[in-house]
Amino acid sequence: MTEHATLATTATTTQPTTTPVGPDVIAAGTEMDAVTLRVGDLDGMTAYYRDTLALQVLDTPAPADDVLGIPSSASVTLGRAGTPLVVLRHTPNLPVPGRGEAGLFHTAILFDEEPALAATVASIAMQATGTYTGSADHLVSKAFYFTDPEGNGIELYWDRSRDQWAWENGFVKMDSLRLDPNEYLREHVTDQVLAEVGAKPAAVGHVHLQVGDVEGAQRFYVDTLGFEVTATWPGALFVSAGGYHHHLAMNTWNSRGAGPRASSLGLGEVSIVVPTADDVAALTSRLTHAGVAVTDDGAALRFQDPWRNLLKVTAEGTTAA
Repeated sequence: MTEHATLATTATTTQPTTTPVGPDVIAAGTEMDAVTLRVGDLDGMTAYYRDTLALQVLDTPAPADDVLGIPSSASVTLGRAGTPLVVLRHTPNLPVPGRGEAGLFHTAILFDEEPALAATVASIAMQATGTYTGSADHLVSKAFYFTDPEGNGIELYWDRSRDQWAWENGFVKMDSLRLDPNEYLREHVTDQVLAEVGAKPAAVGHVHLQVGDVEGAQRFYVDTLGFEVTATWPGALFVSAGGYHHHLAMNTWNSRGAGPRASSLGLGEVSIVVPTADDVAALTSRLTHAGVAVTDDGAALRFQDPWRNLLKVTAEGTTAA
């Protein structure tokens, strides 16, 4: 395993120290939900996430028309401790996306405990070491990076407690410092930890997207959706709700100038959960006012960002198709 490349220095500092509130700010209790991926090899991808990342198969619904607008023969939902983390939707006739196109940079899975994170990293190291791409200490978190068999990025990470995060003028300080993966495994992995791999809970902590330009991303995700900027790196923007370090990130490291996506394998849908139906209604109003086309089936609000990345918003406790 090798060190994750340094991506940037600590964040610049231009925001106020107080957290803004009001009708144009997304609810503080907003969280991320399972990411949907369009996949060509459903069996192979299921095996990778189930056997290598030690996720459990939670659901295999009967074939139905794809809510993303593409016929699908099957899908598989995988997660931890009953929490969905990734939905694999079989769409074998779609092309592979180009490296410079908009779409998914990575899905970031958050672990409550370092031993659980280390056990999962060890599982991948033993079974699919070639999918490892790096590791980093981000000051707010420790992270390990992988690429699944169809090229979708994955981050596995653990957060330091919030009282250890450093803020300056409203921006959280993050960096990309060396994190030795072998030393990390030696520190946290035991026979018992390995025996329990897959048993500990995890959640989608954030989603990182590739976009065509950071300014356009800020207009959409901050000015329209109401997320708050928490950090800026060269070519990247980090935004959150409720003072988290980031729920979403957008970068142009590979995709500067990219236009709207064509239908392809890779990212299918980013899911966001807000606390109440009133929060969904407020978001619908902001999107409509900004001229963004939305669909609402009564359970989920769906819309696209300027690069045709599809987003779904539901209220907590709502079951969406």
